[in-house]
Amino acid sequence: MKFIKGLLSLLVLVLFLGGVVLGGSWLWFQNEVSKPGPSTEQHVFTVEPGETLTRVALRLEQDGIVQDDRLVRLKARLDRTELAIKTGEFILEPRASVTDVMDVLIEGKSVLHKITLPEGRTTSQLLKIVEADPILTGEMPETEIGEGTLLPDTYLFQRGTTRAALVERMRKAQADVLADLWPKRAEGLPISTPEEAVILASLVEKETGIAGERPQIAGLFVTRLKRGMRLESDPTIIYGISKGKPLYNRRGERRTLYRSEIDRKTDWNTYQIDGLPKTPICNPGREAIAAVLNPDETGHIFFVADGKGGHLFAKTLAEHNRNVAAYRKYEREEIQRERAGK
Repeated sequence: MKFIKGLLSLLVLVLFLGGVVLGGSWLWFQNEVSKPGPSTEQHVFTVEPGETLTRVALRLEQDGIVQDDRLVRLKARLDRTELAIKTGEFILEPRASVTDVMDVLIEGKSVLHKITLPEGRTTSQLLKIVEADPILTGEMPETEIGEGTLLPDTYLFQRGTTRAALVERMRKAQADVLADLWPKRAEGLPISTPEEAVILASLVEKETGIAGERPQIAGLFVTRLKRGMRLESDPTIIYGISKGKPLYNRRGERRTLYRSEIDRKTDWNTYQIDGLPKTPICNPGREAIAAVLNPDETGHIFFVADGKGGHLFAKTLAEHNRNVAAYRKYEREEIQRERAGK
């Protein structure tokens, strides 16, 4: 009996000492993963697609973000988060602890990159911007992408996003805009489909870079269509000739249109064809589409550049001729000022 009691006492002592050791080890581990890390600078750390926890932990140590990669791997296994690390770029603050680092890689928001695709560019021009972006990955889409089917905007994306995925996102964004705005259109418009709305919006987009003028120009084009008048939009001539690329003279300067080009009949030249062009002449933004679907009712049917970035509008030909004369006078005065300054 005394022997059995002695054995039990020894077993209790062993368990007690083991618990002390285990408890001490646990406290040590918690202290190690919670204390500030060795890095004194902010890091942008990238986790590549398919990268293993072992590889990520090793790079964290090599980059001087954590003291020991084994702590990262052990914490992930104890927390059962080996497969929870996200792909992407993450900002890790100075002195981040192992716990801080793991929280960011598992639950934090990755760094977002930005690409700006301006309104009024052709599909070819927008795709060249996407293709040239150094952060996007992968090849460009192989399928043909129609004019006016992409929504110009500023898009945020994570590293690892493919060019094909971004282009598809742009197409979906344009479809979503039309799905939102088309049911809210004004009554009696001389356009019968969302596709026709995009065509007309592309003319509005190319005619003005001033946001406040879009509803006025949209209203002018709508009035012309209702009266059976040709739209007579200069950008449609250019698109029919060069698919939207600027026209240059031999010195590499932008030039005005020739009479022969104005008289040349194409599927887009609205000086020579009735109604809308065959296709959009660029990719219009949301505001241009909204302007076409709910245009200002001004009664204007003529407009001319004012030389200052905007336009002069008129309801009659006589008023329009006066505006043209005013613009020609402004042009002459500008030329004289330029010559005087040389």
